[in-house]
Amino acid sequence: MLEKLQIVKQRFDEVNDLIIQPDIIADQKRYVQLNKEYKDLKILVEKREVYKELIDNIAEAEEIISDGSDSEMVEMARMQLDEAKEALPALEEEIKFLLIPKDPEDSKNVVVEVRAGTGGDEASIFAGDLHRMYTKYCEGRGWNVSVVDYSEGTSGGFKEIIFEVSGEDVYGTMKFEAGVHRVQRVPQTETQGRVHTSAATVMVLPEAEEFDVELDMNDVRIERTTSTGPGGQSVNTTYSAIRLHHGPSGLVVSCQDQKSSHKNLEKALKVLRSRLYEKELEKKLAADSARRKSMVSSGDRSAKIRTYNYPQGRVTDHRIGLTLYDLSNIINGDIQKILDELMLVENTEKLKESSEL
Repeated sequence: MLEKLQIVKQRFDEVNDLIIQPDIIADQKRYVQLNKEYKDLKILVEKREVYKELIDNIAEAEEIISDGSDSEMVEMARMQLDEAKEALPALEEEIKFLLIPKDPEDSKNVVVEVRAGTGGDEASIFAGDLHRMYTKYCEGRGWNVSVVDYSEGTSGGFKEIIFEVSGEDVYGTMKFEAGVHRVQRVPQTETQGRVHTSAATVMVLPEAEEFDVELDMNDVRIERTTSTGPGGQSVNTTYSAIRLHHGPSGLVVSCQDQKSSHKNLEKALKVLRSRLYEKELEKKLAADSARRKSMVSSGDRSAKIRTYNYPQGRVTDHRIGLTLYDLSNIINGDIQKILDELMLVENTEKLKESSEL
């Protein structure tokens, strides 16, 4: 393991030298990439120092014990040896996970699309609950959430809502939320008190940078309209809402959140790029999933991933068989414990895969 960590240290020193070079600083794309790599490698280099210290402590303690001339020193050495040997396995496991090559998509911001599925008005209300859950979770992480477009449900919630999330390693966390979410509860619109099952679909798209997708604006028809829904006179009477029609793919993207037509166009182009990028990513995910037989992030949008059962206060993630009786906190944004379990399963799969290569 020390050999692998030495290679990491050499690369860290290289990157450390590169990020202060004027030509690198001038190239924003390269500079951002190297800065991200520097942060990731720095964690490993720090773990390397701890690991080296433990190995040295073990060697030193074994030398004192084998010498045996000073009984007091031998006793201290035995304690040092026990402590080091106890700490070593956990640190080695942690380093193994850190050495797994990171998916370059994981550091990207995301565009999240939540759509009401089966269940009529109740599905729209549930889509609204999911949006609120994600907003609270993201804000708790210090991430920025910005609505792109929405269509309100007739009894509350949303038929569809699209929002951007920006921050550190957003896609690496939020990608696990993609799929069909199911709710079992007595609907607000139901007078009989019967439990109904409704669903909403969540899509999580890594936000494409301009250099990720070559978008020919000749293929894009821009339609400007007035915004609908709440927003005041200035929003509803000016032609600030944007709808983009992408000829080759048939994709249509709308944005009406901002008062400025220019800002709405900017946001709509981001979503269009991200959807085009996701089409390519979907092929990669399908190939990865077939190879890894992953149940965690297969990219299958139609897969039922989680059930929120209100009568029992239960949330079940079907991919890993995890059940938590903590629905009220989870629906209020406390989803980290679920995400941690999903990440652990994915990392274990990756670790197994890398050891087989």
